[in-house]
Amino acid sequence: MTVMLADVCAHTHLYSGLAPLGMPAPEVAPESFVQILERVWWRLDRALDEASLYASAKYYAAQSLLYGTTTLIDHHESPNLIEGSLDVLADACAEVGVRALVCYGATERNGGRDEARRGLEECRRFVLSNRRPNIIGAVALHASFTVSDDTIREAGRLCADLGVPMHVHLAEDGADVVDAQRRGYAGPLERLLALEALPPGSIVAHGVHLSADQVARAADAGLWFVHNPRSNEGNRVGYAGTLRATDRAALGTDGWNADMAAEEAALLRLAAAHGDDMAAARQRRATSVPMAEALFGASLADDRVTREDGVLRRVTVGGVEVVRDGRLIRADLDALDALARREAARLWERMAAL
Repeated sequence: MTVMLADVCAHTHLYSGLAPLGMPAPEVAPESFVQILERVWWRLDRALDEASLYASAKYYAAQSLLYGTTTLIDHHESPNLIEGSLDVLADACAEVGVRALVCYGATERNGGRDEARRGLEECRRFVLSNRRPNIIGAVALHASFTVSDDTIREAGRLCADLGVPMHVHLAEDGADVVDAQRRGYAGPLERLLALEALPPGSIVAHGVHLSADQVARAADAGLWFVHNPRSNEGNRVGYAGTLRATDRAALGTDGWNADMAAEEAALLRLAAAHGDDMAAARQRRATSVPMAEALFGASLADDRVTREDGVLRRVTVGGVEVVRDGRLIRADLDALDALARREAARLWERMAAL
């Protein structure tokens, strides 16, 4: 029998929890990263309603505990369900007993500046009103290429007002870099830093198209990076090799399941294929724990996983048992699976109509 620290998923999307349950492929295959967003993920997030979001989040969070992952750093978008969406996510996570950071990724891609303001206001509302144990909020932007300078400035001011970090996709694809340069900046990192939207402790997801110098400079400014190798490979955006320039790089899944052993295996396979620093790559899964401790302002020493002959038997969060004898204590996985499949079928119908 072995007892180990539980895993942290340092960047994910709870709203994608239903995707493995038969999400249809786009009618026309995407040929670029932006087309993947437009034809798949941005259609999915527009189709979400409260019932499907709740089912997705609770299903994902429950499965995460059964992988031995007790902390989820989420990044959310649901343009037709902005107000109150973070409460839906937080309630789903609290009900199964997982730790979570939630935030709404403000964007202008559907409704312009008004949409962005509503997203930022949802972050403000949640941070100020949330009283759930083990659940915290932050401010978020979807990605810099979907927002104006004015929105970025407002997001930075909100971080300062609330004393919370930013969570943002950054340089995931070259399109983000090209967009920032067209706006007169050296790149998206320089843009967000110039507009004072990345306070120390902020979470930068991806960083695939940053140089080693940019990564080192951002780390010196107190930022955390999150490598998402399975997602990056699936979206064909490249490999984040320059993250070797910092020891502040954690491991996330970007919406893939929170099986961090599988994510680490993909990372090590890709690191070897790209001639990366293997020692640095191996450290990322462990680095997710101090990153989460800094965000939550609490030790995760009592988030523990017990395995017997390699099989997960027990999970605790803050010393409180949430999995016993390999089964969830606070939720029925079979009932959750049935709910998820019902909501997934409805969700795919709405997606098809968009």
